[in-house]
Amino acid sequence: MSDNPSFVLRAVENVAYEQRPIPQVTGDQVLVEVKKTGICGSDVLGHESSGIVSKVGPDVKHLKVGDRVAMEPGATCKRCDACKSGRYELCPDIVFAATPPYDGTLGRYYRLPADLAFPLPDNVTLEDGAMIEPLAVGIHSVSNLGGFRANQSIVIFGCGPVGLLCMAVAKALGASRVIAVDINPARLEFAKGYAATHTYLPPNMEEGETRPAYSRRNAEKMKKDLGIEDRGSKSIDLVVDASGAEVSIQTGLFVVKSGGTMVQVGMGNPNVTIDIGQLMTKELNYKGSFRYGPGDYPLAIALVAQGKIDLKPLVTHRFAFNDAIAAFQATRTGKSEDGRGVIKAVISGPDCPVDLA
Repeated sequence: MSDNPSFVLRAVENVAYEQRPIPQVTGDQVLVEVKKTGICGSDVLGHESSGIVSKVGPDVKHLKVGDRVAMEPGATCKRCDACKSGRYELCPDIVFAATPPYDGTLGRYYRLPADLAFPLPDNVTLEDGAMIEPLAVGIHSVSNLGGFRANQSIVIFGCGPVGLLCMAVAKALGASRVIAVDINPARLEFAKGYAATHTYLPPNMEEGETRPAYSRRNAEKMKKDLGIEDRGSKSIDLVVDASGAEVSIQTGLFVVKSGGTMVQVGMGNPNVTIDIGQLMTKELNYKGSFRYGPGDYPLAIALVAQGKIDLKPLVTHRFAFNDAIAAFQATRTGKSEDGRGVIKAVISGPDCPVDLA
């Protein structure tokens, strides 16, 4: 194709379709014809994508034209301390798709370093390939930072796409218990059918009750209802908050076992009140999780290829490229015009059939 129609951000809440120049590749770069793009709740331009290699630079040895790839959307400097220490997600000069001033992957073509284009096995579809990005977020939170191992127990707050994928990762790694927490009963029902072994619906806050007091009461009820203890085989090794809600963060610190780990992957109000005494007296490991790092994409692809994680149930809505605005609106409101709830919406690339997996 000789054109590059793109869905771009002109200003805040001002998006449009425009023609962009087709990027030229040099050195170790590849040009990918984008076929599938998942929509993130915080997205405006697209960064969860897969496609087919269209051109390769002269230094690229492991990819060829026609290869199907998952696209990791953050190109780093590879020279700073963070990159050299194996934490390239913290690179201060990262060029991340869909983060202004950089365009996202919602166009016919996208250029990226060849080491960020991961070949897809034959049994992994292009739609699966677009879902590797959010799955890598779950891998990073649960496996990489959380250090989760077989026969351990986990509680995950928030049953949106990232929370569900964290559950899927824990299940694939051999979890003994995967407890899903959400205030939406329908989402809990989906989680139970997807990857959770148990679910928990928090009670309502009482009139005049402070958030810390509610969270303590909520944690006690949760522990009683689900038979959770502070130590031993019935304790919780890892808590992942994928909600960003203050009361979820507070509750998680009460629920995780002494000496356990809590990973914060959900982004909400940055100013929250926590019980620092829980961190100190239980010697908790409280970690922030930001995107993904070395090894996360390969492990995500491997778990899907091996059949240990099924991404297909999460894709509830599919849109043509020209319907991108409708896709974002459905994701933002949580349901499409027909009233169906949205878990993950996927936009096909220009001229790519919507039903092409």
